[in-house]
Amino acid sequence: MNLQGVHHVAYRCNDAKETVEFYRDILGMDFQLAIAEDQVPSTGEPDPYMHVFMDAGNGNVLAFFEIPNSPPMGKDSNTPIWVQHIAFKVKDLEALLAAKAQIEAAGIEVLGPVNHTIFKSIYFFDPNGHRLELAANTAKSGMLDKLHEVAPAMIEEWSQTRRAPQHAAWLHDGSFE
Repeated sequence: MNLQGVHHVAYRCNDAKETVEFYRDILGMDFQLAIAEDQVPSTGEPDPYMHVFMDAGNGNVLAFFEIPNSPPMGKDSNTPIWVQHIAFKVKDLEALLAAKAQIEAAGIEVLGPVNHTIFKSIYFFDPNGHRLELAANTAKSGMLDKLHEVAPAMIEEWSQTRRAPQHAAWLHDGSFE
């Protein structure tokens, strides 16, 4: 199999127009296209929907479905709000701080920047309650190679212990050499 990248990622939204306006006006994404049907093509079910596609940059597409005949959107009450999120890359720390100021100026509460050692990020929510992250890479030379090197051992240890392996403790204690 030779995957060519992610075609699009789709989420549900409460209101397609409001969602398009948020991603266009707050995050600067171009509204690429909309597809509306009265029947689901893959299953044949009669279920009207609006499917909108937003350009997230570099060929990445973020899509949303408004499905008005379904019960209201809910949250997975067993998953903490910080887990499920959509993360977008920005050019650098300066761009991250400018984005934070712009988002806050629109009246949206922003958390961060949070330092993850290999990147810094900010967090906020879209009108549908989806958590969003903007991240600026800050990794020093060799950090990502070291993480790639220890990844197999880390996942193996995790699968056996369900405790955080210490192979990359330098991410939090500043001891990277």
